[in-house]
Amino acid sequence: MGVPADAILTVNSGSSSVKFALFDTAGPMTRLWSGVFEGIGSAQARLVVRGDEAVEAQQTALRDHAAALAFILDHTEEQLRRQGVSLRAVGHRVVHGGPACDCPLPLDLPLEERLREIVPLAPLHLPHNLAGIAAVRAHRPRLLQVACFDTAFHQSLPPLAKMTGLPREYDARGVRRYGFHGLSYEYVVQMLRSSGEAAARGRTIIAHLGNGASMCAVQDGWSIETTMGFSTLGGLVMGTRCGDLDPGAVLYLMQHERLEADGIEELLYRRSGLLGTSGGLSGDMHELLASQARTEAQEAVDLFCYRARLHVGALTAALGGLDRLVFTGGIGANAPEIRARIGCGLEYLGVRLDGVRNRSGATEISPDWADVVVQVIPTDEELMIARHTRRIADTYDGAGAGI
Repeated sequence: MGVPADAILTVNSGSSSVKFALFDTAGPMTRLWSGVFEGIGSAQARLVVRGDEAVEAQQTALRDHAAALAFILDHTEEQLRRQGVSLRAVGHRVVHGGPACDCPLPLDLPLEERLREIVPLAPLHLPHNLAGIAAVRAHRPRLLQVACFDTAFHQSLPPLAKMTGLPREYDARGVRRYGFHGLSYEYVVQMLRSSGEAAARGRTIIAHLGNGASMCAVQDGWSIETTMGFSTLGGLVMGTRCGDLDPGAVLYLMQHERLEADGIEELLYRRSGLLGTSGGLSGDMHELLASQARTEAQEAVDLFCYRARLHVGALTAALGGLDRLVFTGGIGANAPEIRARIGCGLEYLGVRLDGVRNRSGATEISPDWADVVVQVIPTDEELMIARHTRRIADTYDGAGAGI
């Protein structure tokens, strides 16, 4: 591995974890190492770092995100200093950018204030994203930081696709469909473009299937419809989230089950989805696939695949047909059985899977003669963040560039 000229750190701050990765910016972006801090706020926080195929783990006490980011920055700069390299910038995954953010932006105090104002649009994610940003600023105030928004890719949604059906005054207050997982979709589109113009054009559905799951209808590289809307609850059944739900069910839970807002939030975000429909067995697809002898596990998997097929049909209607179906995300890229079960029943759309290719780890898993090309493309949101951050760092001439 060559010595990088300078490096970019990517950060993804969650409720009790911080995922991070370091990239060499010389030439093609190269991942030097990546890691995660888990259990932040406990006495048993765990740091796992992966680099050059080696995995290093240790336990430490971390009271908050600030302590975790300080540790990461100190460790990163110590390693880089030995090579005569500087940390050029930090790129953050920010789940929501609101109606106005359609591209990554350099972070300054006015932008942070705007993000704090829209916390009600993503109350389970934005506070932790902002905590990571504040922590880096506190420890390295002159270091360039860049916000990369998961909603930005979907700014191209047509006006009708952004509407909710609520009175118009709520749209003016920010209640509209946004879409999420945009960094993942953007990465897949870039991969398609790199493989040839024909691959990136036409009517494509990208299925980002993981603990959080969504799909996106992409026309010639642009998002025109997606399964998640106002929040990360909508669309597909997920690990612990319910997906699409009749609003009347929420009213029933409030009026007859006496659940208040906190209880409904806990139910819809953390106790539903695969976890809830499996009877509490697991929200992890790998575990459920291994437990299908139990009726609850089998039904949870069946529901996941059934809902996925429904949404493929709906997105195909938005596109007016289908040329390409791409699976990505932790489940989409690594669970051939799920891909096969979603594809089964979509023959009327021209979707066919080759069983041998699907199980062998091939990129293209449809037969050569199929009308719809079906592919598996592992996503890399961290690399997408690093690319955006380098681009902004290359053009950024503000006082905060560099350390």
